[in-house]
Amino acid sequence: MNKRKKKNKNLGPRRKRWGRKVRMENAKEWVKTYTGKNIIKGYSKWYAVDLICAMNELEMLGYPITEKQKKGVYESIETKKKQKEARKLKRQQDELSDFEEAGFAFVAGYTEGGMPFGITWDELDESDEDFISPSSQTIDIDDEDLPF
Repeated sequence: MNKRKKKNKNLGPRRKRWGRKVRMENAKEWVKTYTGKNIIKGYSKWYAVDLICAMNELEMLGYPITEKQKKGVYESIETKKKQKEARKLKRQQDELSDFEEAGFAFVAGYTEGGMPFGITWDELDESDEDFISPSSQTIDIDDEDLPF
């Protein structure tokens, strides 16, 4: 009475799962029918490969790729890396800004979740107001009151 679970047969288009050998054979016909402006980007999307792989395979097929196109591909990859790094840094700063808003004067420690705890600047200012400095008040004690 075991019911077998149906497998998800939707794996996406087969052309996106092909290896290089099969992809190169099929790409010979695809290049002839391509009508877009940027063949490297089109190849990359059609066969689900990265831009460098698409550029290399198109060169292997004999398609002429200029130095300007190569430079554009490498620049776009670098730009994407920088944007990703900037997003990551911004996300980290946003997460930390929640903790920094409290403005800890002294961090006593961190919880298991990574949140700091300690004395904030506001709490420190309040305690300074309550504190009486020894120079402003003299203490008058008789010798008889001392236990020694």
